[in-house]
Order: sequence, then structure tokens, then C-alpha cells
Amino acid sequence: MSYGTPVPDGDPLMEPFWQNAREHRLSVQCCRDCGDRHFPPSPVCPSCLSEEQDWEVVSGKATLISWVTFHRAYWDVLQSQLPYDVCLVALEEGPLLMSNFLGPRPENAREGLPLRVAFDAVSDHLTLPKFVAA
Repeated sequence: MSYGTPVPDGDPLMEPFWQNAREHRLSVQCCRDCGDRHFPPSPVCPSCLSEEQDWEVVSGKATLISWVTFHRAYWDVLQSQLPYDVCLVALEEGPLLMSNFLGPRPENAREGLPLRVAFDAVSDHLTLPKFVAA
């Protein structure tokens, strides 16, 4: 199976995230020195600048911060998916994550809506964490 829309570019810092997603686990980077959980990953902790970074599997529970509905395709391959939603969620463990809803936007979408992660295996090698109403 192939996926017809833009895909992650193979950033080595993100590989643990994508590996966990393929196994239906949501993860964020965590500093071994100060415990800061952050996403996207970085070579140093954004809080204390330590290079001691690990990945931590998180609960997948989140809160909807906001969303936007795109009516314009910025890539030609997205034309058939218009309109589509992109959401910003706050994970229970702290970091913010930009994603999509799995399926249509929840009818009761509003700031503060409880969400949970759901995994969408879009190809043999790519599983995307998306969100549904909890």
C-alpha cells in the first residue's frame, strides 16, 4: 500500500517516534537530566540544554486546543481531500502536537474537548498518530 500525500522526510531525530507509531504507541522526547517532555525532538533539551535525551511512551490522552479547516490544497495530491482539518492538541503529559482527526472532525469539536490518539496505518512503513473524541 502506498500513501499519496506528503510524508515525513526521514529526519533521524524522529525515527524513534515513527517506530513507536508503527507499534501503536505515542511517544515524546524526554530529557534524562531535568525530565522535560518535548516535541518535536531536538538534539538538546529546550529547557536545560542537556544532550541526554530519551523517548518516553505517553498515554495518548489529549485536549483539543484548536483546529483549522483547509479549503486550499497546498500540494496537488491533497486536492481530492479538501476540505481537511488539522488540529493542535495538548498531550496529557504536556507537549503540544499538531495532527489530524481520524475521520471527520468530531461534531462536538470545541476548545478543551478530550481526545485520545488513534493510529492510521497509511502505508506499509508509515503509521500516523491522529486523534478522536475520547
